[in-house]
Amino acid sequence: MLRIGLTGGIGSGKSTVAQVFEVLGIPVYYADVEARRIMSTDPVLKAALIKNFGEESYTNGELNKKFISSIVFNDTHKLELLNSLVHPATRRDGELWMSRQKTAYAIHEAALIFEAGVAERLDLVIGVYAPQSLRIKRAMERDHVNGEEVLKRMSRQMEEDIKMKHCDFVITNDEQQLVIPQVLNIHEHFISQQKTRQNTSTM
Repeated sequence: MLRIGLTGGIGSGKSTVAQVFEVLGIPVYYADVEARRIMSTDPVLKAALIKNFGEESYTNGELNKKFISSIVFNDTHKLELLNSLVHPATRRDGELWMSRQKTAYAIHEAALIFEAGVAERLDLVIGVYAPQSLRIKRAMERDHVNGEEVLKRMSRQMEEDIKMKHCDFVITNDEQQLVIPQVLNIHEHFISQQKTRQNTSTM
C-alpha cells in the first residue's frame, strides 16, 4: 500500500480535495481532527497540557481549544511547546491508522506535514495550491476573522512556494482549474503504481 501525504496552506482547500479522494473510496486521516481527539483522550498528553498551559486547558474534561489558542496565538515559544507535545502523539496515531488500511493507497492530510516530520514516513506527498489572495479570502469567510489574523497564521507555516517544491504532485485549487480531473489523474497514477509494485513483488 502507498502511504500518501496531502498538504497545503491555510485556505488552500486541502480538506475539500481530501473529500474528493474519499468519494473515490480512499481512506483519509485528518490530522487536525485526530489531534483534537487525542488531546481530549490521551491521559499523558492531557497531563502535559495542563502542566504547561494550566487547568483551564480543559473544561469538564473537554479540550478548551479557545483557551489554548489564546495562549499560543501571540507566543511563538508556547506554540512550539504545544506542537512538540501534540505532533509526536498525532504522528504515532497516524502511523497506526495507516498500518490498518487495506486499500491501494491511503492519505494522511495535514497542514504541517513537513514541519511535523510526517512526510519522511510517507511514500509521496500531494500539495494543494491556491493564490495567497484567494486563501486569505477563504480563511476569512470560513473562520470569521480579519485578514491580519489570517496573515499571522500563515506566517507560522512554511512558505507556500517552498512547500509546493517539496511535494511530488500539486493540485491547483484556484477556482479556475477543475479540481476533480486533477484528483482523478493522480488517483489513477497511484492505482497503477501500486499494481506495478505488487506485480514486481510477486515475480
